[in-house]
Amino acid sequence: MKTNQILIRYGELSTKGKNRSSFIGRLRDNIRHTFSDLGKLQIQAERDRMFINSDSEEDLEQVIARLPKVFGIQSFSPVTETELSIEAMKKAAVAIIGKMDTEGKSFKVSVRRANKQFGMEKPEILQAIGSSVLSTYSGLSVKMKDPDIELKVEIREKAAYMTAEVIAGAGGLPIGAGGKALLMLSGGLDSPVAGYHMLKRGVRLELIHFFSPPFTNDRAKEKVLDLADKLSQFGSSVNLHIIPFTKLQQEVHKQVPDNITMTSTRRMMMRVADKVLEQTDCKAIITGESLGQVASQTLESLYAINAVTTTPVLRPLISTDKLEIIDTAMKIGTHDISIRPFEDCCTIFTPANPKTKPKLEKVEYYEGFVSFDELIQEAVDHREIIKFPRAKKNEFEDLL
Repeated sequence: MKTNQILIRYGELSTKGKNRSSFIGRLRDNIRHTFSDLGKLQIQAERDRMFINSDSEEDLEQVIARLPKVFGIQSFSPVTETELSIEAMKKAAVAIIGKMDTEGKSFKVSVRRANKQFGMEKPEILQAIGSSVLSTYSGLSVKMKDPDIELKVEIREKAAYMTAEVIAGAGGLPIGAGGKALLMLSGGLDSPVAGYHMLKRGVRLELIHFFSPPFTNDRAKEKVLDLADKLSQFGSSVNLHIIPFTKLQQEVHKQVPDNITMTSTRRMMMRVADKVLEQTDCKAIITGESLGQVASQTLESLYAINAVTTTPVLRPLISTDKLEIIDTAMKIGTHDISIRPFEDCCTIFTPANPKTKPKLEKVEYYEGFVSFDELIQEAVDHREIIKFPRAKKNEFEDLL
């Protein structure tokens, strides 16, 4: 008796028609990425479920711990393999249920007898296993519909497979199924959460961060590196593009009145992002903006900022309040990184009285005194690109 297999159940993937196989292929690739630091795993992808096999119980424990972060999975279960004898199955059933809280819980056994040559019929198997469990755990009661615990037994050609634990997955779509977009990643709370929501919809991320030394220091940069690493733990690697932004930001403050510098600065960020987007096969820009949260996130500000680009700008947090954003940040592990007291370039250069309803024509008028094109291209050309995570790759075997 050994736990050497994990059964994965698809969520939203199961509603996909002719494209289902491509979604399943994406999920398989993302699982490969997530567990590239472990030993050899075997993956068997079927139409309605997927199996991960390993001879190492330690590796499977790691898979169980980290699989809830992989999008595209509704739920999964560790599976115990046992020899084809009713005594072995009874022993395994008692051991599996013994790991669970049984007091006052309802219980049932379900059997799939794929191996028709097995010497007992389905009702006999149900009776034998059910009686063994109930006689061992007196706190259990039988309930045939919607029990608290369902022990599933599948009898195949060479072995029996048993599971009772159902662990919730992350849901959503496999990363990559929804294309690729460029996330404007600051060091704050909002943008990593926005990235997380887009990852859940199957969007692969490239990240862009604007760094303005000496006004922003290496500790502020370190925050962003740690946030990028967190966002790479959901089933897909990410590239972080660090933009040297000092010259551009200084030029904005030289040419534009103080109360609209924030709007102009964000317009420059959009123009830089557009240039990077052209080189990364991204189809959209993602921001962490929430309507009305700060001066630069009013409808008037967003209108003025958007005017510099024809690229779709996705704002998954646009109607989300700050408490919801904080809750999600804590859930995904970015909160404690984001609240480190090291400011990004937007925070440091925030004017005392920013315009909440900037006029587009006025912003364009002041920007028109100088051409920013050369500075924008220079920032793009001198960017630093870092890939996350930095993990060694191991071999995987697909079982067809």
